[in-house]
Amino acid sequence: MEKKLYPLKFIPIPSRRPWGGTALVKDLAKNFVECDDEGNETVLGEDVLVGESWELADMGFEDSVVENGWLAGNTIGELMETYIERIVGENVYNYYGRQFPLLVKFLDINDKLSVQVHPDDEIAAERYDSLGKTEFWYVMDAKPGAKIYVGFNKEVSAQEFYDRCQNGTVDEIMNVIYPKAGDAIFLAPGTVHAADGGILIAEIQESSDMTFRLYDWGREFNPATARKLHLEEAIDLIDYRAFDQGLYRKGPLWGEEASSEPCRKTDCDCDGECGCHEHEHHHHEEGKVVETLVECPQFNVTKLKLADPLHIYTEKFESFIIYICIEGSASIQVPSTKENGEAYMENYEFAKGETILVPADMPDFYLVPRDRSTVLLEAVTRPVEEVDEYIDPDTEAFLEDEDYEGLEDE
Repeated sequence: MEKKLYPLKFIPIPSRRPWGGTALVKDLAKNFVECDDEGNETVLGEDVLVGESWELADMGFEDSVVENGWLAGNTIGELMETYIERIVGENVYNYYGRQFPLLVKFLDINDKLSVQVHPDDEIAAERYDSLGKTEFWYVMDAKPGAKIYVGFNKEVSAQEFYDRCQNGTVDEIMNVIYPKAGDAIFLAPGTVHAADGGILIAEIQESSDMTFRLYDWGREFNPATARKLHLEEAIDLIDYRAFDQGLYRKGPLWGEEASSEPCRKTDCDCDGECGCHEHEHHHHEEGKVVETLVECPQFNVTKLKLADPLHIYTEKFESFIIYICIEGSASIQVPSTKENGEAYMENYEFAKGETILVPADMPDFYLVPRDRSTVLLEAVTRPVEEVDEYIDPDTEAFLEDEDYEGLEDE
């Protein structure tokens, strides 16, 4: 008889960045441990600048390790080898194969995040044998004056963008958002973006590390801080149109300006037959408790504001479920039976800054708030074939006086 799978928590993986800060340790209570080449462990203190906490990652070079239960010590990659369909579900497995399809992070952007762009699935597969990198950002906190640069404030040419990266004026053509807690942004492939000034973000993305750094705010000119740039390599990946403001969802702190629509919603005329709108039937109740933040072929993200227990009908998902606790704390309660036939609830708790993975073959369960202000992000994957509408095929993505002959062979 197969052992039952259960909600899985993972050991956070710290990633130091020059733009990082201390909020992941101070505000999210991360207990980061680093290992050297000899296996010696060091606990990172509050003075260490950490830019990213990888909460759930199946990247090969960096894999999350299970923290709880009888699977503790196994990586997500090992689980995918042994329990793949039970973890992700048949449909997700048929589409993505043996790699877990999503990567979940927390970002602490305390200084200037490099100006960067990510490829779509098609280009990433053709050129790099990789998934593309579609991203979603949920702003957990933002200091006064913080900025997110996303897309352009007008349509630009490849030449103008290239020149501005060279002369340090690229920020003049970037669309600027002054974020507040609760905001959500869909970062479609091809969208040039950056950030600065103290922002805590929950990020959900495809399992890909395909980031092309285009401009690094002058750090590239200092040997002590210089990192590789990929401007020429990425010039034809960029969406040069003005940013679509519909991809930015203002949160409740904006008052009357707050958005009521998702920042991305699948455009499909299937009337639900393909499953792209199944989110409407996942939960016991709707209204203010459940808000759809984004729907795309790579992932759906829903915001749950828990004041009372919420019944989750797992058969409606046909996917794993990821919960990220944004505020408060909650527990996943799974009805079970002891050997003597006595019914009881298995209980799995998680709090602000924690992520938990519910395998696809879990039975129905209840989300129970431990705090009246509990807020969760719920992420699932439901692959749908879709034409990428963000890359403009008519844009001349080449630079004047540049020789591109043989570029694809390099």
